[in-house]
Amino acid sequence: MDLVLLHWPSPDNEVPVAESIGALAEAKSRGLTRNIGVSNFTMAQLDEALEVEGGDQLITNQIEVHPFLANKALVNHCNERGVRVTGYMPLAVGKVMEDDTLKQIADKHDVTPAQVALAWVAARNIVVIPSSTKRAHQQSNLDAMNLSLSDDEVKRINALDRGERIANPSFAPVWDE
Repeated sequence: MDLVLLHWPSPDNEVPVAESIGALAEAKSRGLTRNIGVSNFTMAQLDEALEVEGGDQLITNQIEVHPFLANKALVNHCNERGVRVTGYMPLAVGKVMEDDTLKQIADKHDVTPAQVALAWVAARNIVVIPSSTKRAHQQSNLDAMNLSLSDDEVKRINALDRGERIANPSFAPVWDE
């Protein structure tokens, strides 16, 4: 495999971080995966994971990122710690298609609001992973990587951040603000 992620931190640390990260590092050392990472880790959880044996091999923290949840503090923290951010749910389960600001920017570039949202995430040096089963949407998602947004457009999209978390199951950690 190319990448194996610990998808959620263990609720209440039932499985210690050292054990989980150790198992990932062992899988990598045995050649079962090229890379390892975590998903949905807070700043404190990421710091803990990086400090345990094998933590120095973590390459990404996959977190929710879209125009309505920029997740700035965690993104900045990951960057400072040398861990690449992978942004999931970049289209906010379709909500980006209904936003007037994104529609206006899209109209100016003759693209879709989804493409604007994807370009905004990618411009933040975040790996974007939208999901689609339709070939036309997949191509549109790829085409979004060629879209350049102006500084003013980026500011307008940044202003959409309202901390709207979509993936927030009962076992989720206490999120960073």
